Amino acid sequence: MTKQVWNDSQPIYRQLVDLIVARILDRTYPEGELLPSVRQLAADHEVNPLTAAKAVTELANQELTEKRRGIGFVVREGVREILLRRERARFLREDWPGLRDRLARLDLRVEDLPKN
Repeated sequence: MTKQVWNDSQPIYRQLVDLIVARILDRTYPEGELLPSVRQLAADHEVNPLTAAKAVTELANQELTEKRRGIGFVVREGVREILLRRERARFLREDWPGLRDRLARLDLRVEDLPKN
């Protein structure tokens, strides 16, 4: 695993939440499966365990995971589709306008972009 580089633009726990969301989307953390423990997340990403705990709590607060007593946090069933809708909407709202403008400046069309 490559070392995670954190940026100063937002709190580390928030960046860790975004990383876990990305891993749910790419099915690294499948629905119905346990997330790594707080201690494991902290060790894997070289963060304070309190930071990892805050990230896991935020995921539960967003109802993306649920706590199973004595077991840990499980990715909720159906959450990937919810995340896909949310992340697509965010992409179209935040990222696409800038990309569309840059493509126009470069006289590129979406059809001109490589498929892979």
